[in-house]
Parts: sequence; C-alpha cells; structure tokens
Amino acid sequence: MKEFDKGISAIKGNPGLGVLRRGIEKESLRVSPTGALSLLPHPQGLGSALRHPFITTDFSEAQLELITGISQSADSCIDELTDIHRVVYEEIAEELLWVASMPCILDDETDIPVGRYGSSNIGRAKTVYRNGLGHRYGKLMQTVSGIHYNFSLPKPLWPAIARAKGRQLDQSFQDQSYFHLIRNFRRYSWLLIYLFGASPAACASFTRNREHDLDAFDEHSMYLPEATSLRMGPLGYQSGAQSSLHVSYNSLERYAQTMVDALIRPFPAYENIGVKVDGHYRQLNTSLLQIENEFYGSIRPKRRIQPGERPISALCTRGVEYVEVRCLDLDPFLQVGIDAETLRFLDVFLLVCLLLPSPDDTEAESNEILRNQLDTVREGRNPATTLVSNGHARNLRQWANELLGLAEQVASVMDQLSGTGHHQASTTTQRKKVEDATRTPSAKVLAAMKDQQISFLTLTMNLSENHRQAFVQEPPNPDLRRRFAALAERSIKDQSEQEAADTQTFEQFLESYLRVDLV
Repeated sequence: MKEFDKGISAIKGNPGLGVLRRGIEKESLRVSPTGALSLLPHPQGLGSALRHPFITTDFSEAQLELITGISQSADSCIDELTDIHRVVYEEIAEELLWVASMPCILDDETDIPVGRYGSSNIGRAKTVYRNGLGHRYGKLMQTVSGIHYNFSLPKPLWPAIARAKGRQLDQSFQDQSYFHLIRNFRRYSWLLIYLFGASPAACASFTRNREHDLDAFDEHSMYLPEATSLRMGPLGYQSGAQSSLHVSYNSLERYAQTMVDALIRPFPAYENIGVKVDGHYRQLNTSLLQIENEFYGSIRPKRRIQPGERPISALCTRGVEYVEVRCLDLDPFLQVGIDAETLRFLDVFLLVCLLLPSPDDTEAESNEILRNQLDTVREGRNPATTLVSNGHARNLRQWANELLGLAEQVASVMDQLSGTGHHQASTTTQRKKVEDATRTPSAKVLAAMKDQQISFLTLTMNLSENHRQAFVQEPPNPDLRRRFAALAERSIKDQSEQEAADTQTFEQFLESYLRVDLV
C-alpha cells in the first residue's frame, strides 16, 4: 500500500480534486403509453440524430442517447442532464422514456427500427454498422440501455501524480496512467455492478426463444433472486465471438495492436452473413469487429475524434484524453437514472483505481475478471458469494469493504479541499449497501415487484409515468427552449450540408474509412 499512501499524500490539498472533469451519456428507449417500443421516427423537434451535440440515438431509432457536456461538478452534470430530459419530454408527446436498462415489451425483433442518419456517407455507414450488430448479435441485445460515465483528470492534478511516481509529465505518462487506472477498474468493477446494478429482472418477451437460466417471477417477468445486473450478464452485453479476443490494457501500443487485430481478422460466422447482399448492406465488413465501438468492454480509453477519424487512430496520434465507464445500469427510481451522489462515488472509485498498484494484465487474469463479473451479476447479493483474485477465493463483501476503506481515504482528502462531507457521504451510502444488500437498487426493484405483486413491465411503466409527469409539470424555461430549438435547427442544416458536400461514392467512402493502416 505504500504506492497508494504516497499517491494520497501527493494529491492532498491539490485544487485539481475540485475540478475533475466528467460527462454522462444516457440511453433510454422511447415507448408507447402501453409499454411497447416506439415505431415512430426520431422526433423532428429534437433535430438531427447525426449532428445534434446533446441528443442522438444509439442502436435503435427509438433509443435516445442524451449527452451532457464536460462539467467540473457532479451537481452541474446532473442539472444539465435534467434539462436535456425536459427538452426531450416536450417533444415526445404521449410517449415515455423507459426508465430501466432491460427493455420494454418486444414482439418480433424484425420490428425493432434501426437508427437512421440520413443519406450522407457517414450517416449511411452508421446505419449499416447497426444493421451489422443486428445480424451478428440479434437486435434484442442492442435494446439494452445504460449510462456511460466519462471521466478525466484536470491539468492541476497531473504534476502531483507524476511527482508521486517519480516520472516526467508528458502525454506518454498520461497514457500510461490512464491504462494503469483501466487495469484496476477491470479488476474491481464488480463492486460497481453490486452497488449500482438495477436490472435483476426482465420482461418475458426479452427471453423468448433465447437460452437462459432465469426463473419465472410471474407470467410476464423473468428474474434471478440474488441478481444485480442482468444487463452485464449473458443476456446483456456479452458476445461469444468476442470471448476469443484478449484485449491487452498494458499500454496504449498493446491495446492498439490487439484492437487492430480484431478489426482486420476475418470471422467465419460473419463471412457467412455477407456484406452486400441483393444490393443491400448487411454489415460494414466481415472482421471480428466492424469498428472499434463494437467491442463490449466495461471501460474504454477515449480521445475525441475529428470528422472522418477512427477512434483508434485518434488515440494513437494524440493519446488518451479520458476514460468511458460503461457498466452502469439505469436506476429506475431516480428521475434521470443516476444522481450526484453516485457520480461522487464514481470519482472516488476511479481515483482509487489510479492510486493503487496496477500490475500488467494477463489472459488468465482477464478470465478471472469475467468470472467475477458474471458471478456478481448472478448472485452478487448472496452473502456467501465468493470471487477470485490471483487464483484465491475471496468473499465478495469482505473484499468490497476493503475497497471501500480505500475509497473513504480518497473521499476524506477530497472533502478536506471542498470543505464539505459530500464524498464521504457517498462512500458511507455504499458501505451501507454492502452491510445490507436490501439497500441496493437491484434488491429494491425485486422488493417493489413482490410487495406490489406486479410484473417488471408494470413496475417500470409506473415509474416511467411518474418521471414523465414530474418533467411535464416542470417544462424547460424559455431560455432553455430557445437554445435547444436553435441547436435542433442547426443540426438539421448541418446534416443537409454534409449530404450535399459528399463527393465520394459510398463504396469509396467505406474503403477509405475502413482502412486498416491505423497504427
């Protein structure tokens, strides 16, 4: 722990702790008043899904993605996300935003509308990519929604971190530090699944004609009694094809090499699908990954890209800018699916991951990490659940308490600087969840279903309607309304200009965009 203690001393009193940089990307399905997936196009009043900076779509045309800017406080980040919701609710009429990660009623997956982004080459490529996801994994899996948390260290913190490690501050050191954080995050992210998992149940329609080991809660719902986040298990973002892919996080160079290998490696099952069949594109290519975003990791190193630039190319050229945490469920009891207290704990947890020693990963350890994730998903709330660390069994709760002890040290340092107790309060809340599993969101979901004797569908519809009513009763103020109306108008104009400016054929564009000489 000498390294951790040294890191704590280095950051104590550093003003950078008060201006950590964060942002949120939140996915939500639009549903009808009966709980069915919306078949309506992306609302015109929300602008172009291709070019709007804050409101777009994910896999489905009915799957909104709401994006905040970069914020230096947890409260302002949640406030911005709340404002975006106000704008959305004003445009979707009687529809609701589905407040759970596991999807609504789904009949035939062929009815799930894939996102549409216009006739520009990049817009067509985005749609073809989604068609590929549907062919490769099925459309049902793609309707699962969650929250992505983007996090980066501000400039004032970096010199202190470098001094603590006896290193020169440059982009190479920052890259190494972010991968250091990522390796530890992967080791310990099971804790976040336990604490914030909120998807222990699903609509029976989601499991129809799919292999699973869930129990029947009632005629319309499936569940596991000790589950935390089915979203993060085999029914969610898991891929048998990708299980053969060991992505190294030991350096930016190794990460890039393994990702590029997946981008150029032909995969027989995908070759059988074909690329262009009967004049219609089924996928972008037949590689194990069509593009980098297809890789289902719980955390990603990121760099903002320039128009037409590949994410891996941006990383290799300019280095890691931030990390994207991808293992968070929507909390259906919270108005926007997450709250400021959760963000504060995420900040604390990510700093713990940065300050703890972080040995290089191995394929054997990656297998342990996956096992720990799946065991936490299935039976995380069982007091007897054990995980594995370096080949040794560890009780989940005992290990969780050790990590929370470290988190409390970081939280104390952060609160000393701010003169508040907010971060320590956030760790105390999480400690209580470890002591009493009934306090976890996943337990609360099942308790509500049991106490009210209602299905997962009914519970989620009730909560979705409650949140809708709250937003309808507090609509956007005139300034917010005008601002987003202008953004919508501008985004539609930008899309039209982009469509008019294309000079390449779609085939030429794809050949250029999908080049493998990335690194």
